[in-house]
Amino acid sequence: MDFLNNIVGQLGGVDKIAGLAKQVGLSEEQVQSAMAALGKAAPQPGDTVASAAESTGLPMDKLNDLLAQVGGEDALKKITGFLDRDGDGNTMNDIMGFAKKFTGQ
Repeated sequence: MDFLNNIVGQLGGVDKIAGLAKQVGLSEEQVQSAMAALGKAAPQPGDTVASAAESTGLPMDKLNDLLAQVGGEDALKKITGFLDRDGDGNTMNDIMGFAKKFTGQ
């Protein structure tokens, strides 16, 4: 289980990713990469879109379009906040904790 899969699940699954890709003019792989970068950047200080653009190499206008399609930065922060159970800004440790509970490790 990883951060991207959790975001994809929260957004409505793989079909939603395909629809988003078509709407904003990116490939499905680019949308997945963008959503992971946006989700990682959202709880951090600074400009979420600029940070995601820097990490993915995607244009800021496309990332802004994508962010608008998923409900804006507030919606993305809610998803990230849901995943960040301990509020430390790092969702990976929480996701790994979820995975350990399900796998019994």
